[in-house]
Amino acid sequence: MTADQPLPRYTPLTQTATTHPVLLIDSHAPLPELHACVSERLHATLDFLTLVACSSLRDSSTSDINTLTNVARILVQDATDVFGVIEQRGLEG
Repeated sequence: MTADQPLPRYTPLTQTATTHPVLLIDSHAPLPELHACVSERLHATLDFLTLVACSSLRDSSTSDINTLTNVARILVQDATDVFGVIEQRGLEG
């Protein structure tokens, strides 16, 4: 994205389960709203990982651990995508 090209109104979230983006970020949303979105996901991820770290995984199967890590990955990827929009908006101003 160059300074001459405005940020598109809707930016797709990174998808791994689909071939067509279905979740979009409104890049024109107020910055406090974008920040709140990122904050919610990062705090949820931290709480989730803290719970996992304090739990015993001895009886967990490989698929359970894969599910746990995938949940954290999706939340962090969403936050990273929204941060990307916030950074682009910051660079424009």
